[in-house]
Amino acid sequence: MNVASVLPIDVAGAMIAVLAGLGLLGLLLQRNPRFIVSVVFPLGAFSALILALTGLWSLGETPTIAVLPLGLPDLPIHLRLDPLSAFFLVLLGCASFGVSLFGAGYFKMMPGSVLGLLCLEYHLFLASMAMVLLADDAYVFMLAWETMALSSYFLVTTDHAIPEIRRAGYLYLLIAHVGAIAILLGFGVMQGGQGIGAYTFDAMRAAHPSSFWASATFLLTLFGFGAKAGVLPMHVWLPEAHPAAPSPVSALMSGVMLKMAIYGILRVSFDLLNTQVWWWGVLALTLGLITAIFGVMFAAVQGDMKRLLAYSSIENIGLLLVGIGLTLIFHFYGKDALAALSLTATLYHSLNHACFKSLLFVGTGSILHATGARNMGRMGGLIHRMPWVAALMLVGVLAISGLPPLNGFVSEWLLLQAFLLSPGLPNSYINMLVPVAAAVIALSAALAAYVMVKFYGVIFLGQPREKILEQAQDADYWERAGMAWLALLCVVLGLIPVVVVRFLDQVSLSLLGAGLGNAAADWMFLAPVDTERASYSPVYFFLAVAGVMLLTILLVRRLYHGRLRRSSPWDCGFPAQTARMQDTAEGFGQPIRRIFEPFFKIESELPGPFDAHPKYHGRSEDRLWYLLYLPLKQLTERLSACVSLLQQGRIHLYLTYTFVTLIVLLIFV
Repeated sequence: MNVASVLPIDVAGAMIAVLAGLGLLGLLLQRNPRFIVSVVFPLGAFSALILALTGLWSLGETPTIAVLPLGLPDLPIHLRLDPLSAFFLVLLGCASFGVSLFGAGYFKMMPGSVLGLLCLEYHLFLASMAMVLLADDAYVFMLAWETMALSSYFLVTTDHAIPEIRRAGYLYLLIAHVGAIAILLGFGVMQGGQGIGAYTFDAMRAAHPSSFWASATFLLTLFGFGAKAGVLPMHVWLPEAHPAAPSPVSALMSGVMLKMAIYGILRVSFDLLNTQVWWWGVLALTLGLITAIFGVMFAAVQGDMKRLLAYSSIENIGLLLVGIGLTLIFHFYGKDALAALSLTATLYHSLNHACFKSLLFVGTGSILHATGARNMGRMGGLIHRMPWVAALMLVGVLAISGLPPLNGFVSEWLLLQAFLLSPGLPNSYINMLVPVAAAVIALSAALAAYVMVKFYGVIFLGQPREKILEQAQDADYWERAGMAWLALLCVVLGLIPVVVVRFLDQVSLSLLGAGLGNAAADWMFLAPVDTERASYSPVYFFLAVAGVMLLTILLVRRLYHGRLRRSSPWDCGFPAQTARMQDTAEGFGQPIRRIFEPFFKIESELPGPFDAHPKYHGRSEDRLWYLLYLPLKQLTERLSACVSLLQQGRIHLYLTYTFVTLIVLLIFV
C-alpha cells in the first residue's frame, strides 16, 4: 500500500482495532501479569498517542469517510473523521496516554486473573470511546455508546465484593441506560420515519425538521447526554461511581468519558440539526450555571479525596454547558465572532479539564496506594514522603484553580471574555441573564480555588495525622511518567494558547462557519476580539513571575551573604504543636457549609463536654436524592409490588387471565 494514500480515518480505525486486540491479549495472558503491566498497557498508551496525532493530522483536512460492509442488512457501518471528531480524538489520545502509562505502575500489584479481565475492559473502554467519535450513523453510534457504558460499568465494579461498589455500579448503569434511551429516541425523531437509510448522519444533516421536532430532538439528546455528563439533576451517579472505580479508571471517566457527552451535544446541536431556537441556549446556560455552582459547593464540603474531585467534575461540566448555551444564543442571533469565541472557550476547557482532572485522579491513586486511605482527615505532611506526587499534583491544582500561566486560566478567561464582550441582544431577558451568569461563573471559579487549597493543603502540608503516613512511598517510575506527561500538557497548553486556538478554529469554522481568525495573529498575545479590548500573553506573565522569583533569590543571597537561617514556624506561643491542632477537611469546609446550609442535608454528631473519647461526625448529603430519587424509588417498589400480585404461581389464575383476554378480543375485534 502506498503510504501517501493512507487516510487519517484508516489510521484511527487501525488503532481502535489495536486497542481491542490488546485487551484480548491481556485476557489471554492473565497468567503473566508482569507482561500485561510492562508491555500491554504501555502499548495501549502509545496506541492512544497515535490516535491523538491522527486527530492533529486531520484537524485542518477535509473530512474523510469510510463505509464498511458490516452492520445491518440495509445499513452498513458509516465512519467519518471531521474537525469536531478529530479534536476530541486528540483529547482522548492525550489524556489516555498519560493515564495508561500510570496504569502500568498502578495495576502491577493486582492478581493476574483480575488484571487480565480488567485489561480487556480497560482497552475496550478506550476503543469504544474512539468509535463513538468516528461513528457516522445512529446504529454505530449507539453500539459504541453502549459498549462504552458496559465496559466502564465493569471497570467501576472491579472490587464487586464490596456492597457499596455494587450499589454505585448499579446506579451508574441505570442512569446510563436511561440516558441512552433518550439519545436513541432523539435519533428516532431525526430519522422521521423515512426508513432505515435515514439513520445515517448524512441523511439527518440533509433533513430540515420543523422547530417543534428539532426542539424535541434537542431536549431528548440534552437529557440523554446530560445523564452521561452528570448535569443536574442526573448527576447522582457521578460522586458514587468515581470513588468506587480504580483511580486510572476514574481519571478516564472524568477526564475523557464525560467529554463524549459534550461531543454528543455539540454534534447534534451544531451539525445534525439545521434548525435552532434561541431558548435552547438559555436552557443550556441555566442548567450549566446551576450545575457548576452545585458541584463546587458540594466539592467544598467533602472529606473524601475522590468524591471531592467527582463533584469538581460536575462543576466543570457545568462550565462547559454554559459555554455551549452561550454559543447557541450568539449563533442564533448572528453574532458569529462571539459564538466562535464561546465555542473556542468550551473546546479549550474540555481539553484542559481532561488533562488536569486526569492528573489529579491518578495522583490520588498514588496516595491511596501509599496510605490505604481516601479520607483527607487521615492525611497530612505527605509532601515529605511523596515529593514527586506532591510536585506534579501541585501543577494540576494550580491549573484547575485557574491560575496563570497554566491552562485552566486560558479557557476560563476566554469564557468570561465571551460574557463581558457580549453586545446587547434583541431579547431583554437574555440581556438580564448574561451579567448574572458572568457573576456566577466568577463565583464558581473562586470557590474552585478555595476547594483546591483545601485539597492540597490538608493532604500534603502540615504534620502526618497518622503514624502509617510516615511509611508512605512515592510513586514508581511508570506512575511518575504518566503524571509528568499530564502535568506537561497543563503547562504547554497554558503557554501556547494562540497555537491551540488556531487548531480550534478549524472546529469552529466547520460548525459555525466562523472562527477567531486574526484575533490570534500574534503568537505572543491572545486577543479574543482585538488587542485594544483585551489581550493576554502567558509567556510574558511566566517570564515576569520567573524574573521576580530569581530577583528575590539573588537579593536574599546578597543581603545574607549566602547564609540561611532555618527555624521552626511561629507556633502562636504554644510549642507543643501536634497534628490534631491542624485544620481538618471538615473544618476547612465549614464556612461553605454554613453559608449554603439550605442546600445541604446535614447530619452531625457532636461530643459532649464529659466524653472520655470525644468523636465528631459530620456529613453533608444531597437534598435532591431525598426530594427526587428516593420518592421515585419508593414509587417503583410500590408499582412492582402491585404488578407482582398478577403472578402468584397458581395455574387456575393464569387460565382466568387467558379466558378474560379471549373474551375482550372477541368483543372488540
